[in-house]
Amino acid sequence: MTKKQKTTVAIAYDFDGTLAKGNIQENSFIPDLKLDKEVFWQEVKKLAQDEEMDEILAYMFLMIKKAKEKKISCKKDEIKKHGKTVKYFKGVEDFFARINEYANSKRIKLEHYIISSGTKEMIEGTSIANEFEYIFASSFKYDVNGVAKWPALAINYTTKTQYLFRINKGIKNAWDNTEINKYIELSERPILFENMIYIGDGATDIPAMKMLNYQGGTSIGVYPPNTKGAKNKAQELLKNNRANYIAKADYSPDSDIDKIIISIIDRISIKASVKQHTK
Repeated sequence: MTKKQKTTVAIAYDFDGTLAKGNIQENSFIPDLKLDKEVFWQEVKKLAQDEEMDEILAYMFLMIKKAKEKKISCKKDEIKKHGKTVKYFKGVEDFFARINEYANSKRIKLEHYIISSGTKEMIEGTSIANEFEYIFASSFKYDVNGVAKWPALAINYTTKTQYLFRINKGIKNAWDNTEINKYIELSERPILFENMIYIGDGATDIPAMKMLNYQGGTSIGVYPPNTKGAKNKAQELLKNNRANYIAKADYSPDSDIDKIIISIIDRISIKASVKQHTK
């Protein structure tokens, strides 16, 4: 009797507002600029509107501009350090080992990915960065001295869908457009869409959620605990068929997210077992 083959399942997470509280730049980078976070984001919106500019490119441009004005280092290592000040939702840091262990017990190989409009270098500096197979996030191009000069990659609400296809096809980079456009039979792709989960917290995640739902995957909308109106806003995702589930952003044992993901793993495991027995 042949040994059962493991099924690969991918969980793709937004970062800001999904795993971590607020926007990652607000923890220490914006305070170091001696700016109020609301003032910074208002300026981002105004720049985007005045210049007909993508908001992600606008915030990245202003990060560099403001840092230069305040003589704050924009070296990659210094930007990365701001990831150490991230505040997570309850249970996040212990979640990955626990859910990986459970998945393994069901003959599931679980891979975790980030798909975020936030700053990649800061996410790479967090305590959970090593939990991810790959981090797809907005990042900078650096000069010979390692100083940020220009946006290298800006991920917005519509381009997030591209990275689900990269995961689906096993492409662990943001630059290879040949492989992503190559036709591969759905059944031959390394991670089937039906074996993918997307977890996000709001409007910027809607296209990714809708696309994954359409392809047979699962989407979970999360909302911050103890925030007035947050649950009602999340319920709109359910009402409009944008998310399959909603849950409070709490990743501790027996939380709603924990139970939902375990149930999805169970379902995929049973389906995979039936397929292998009928071959």
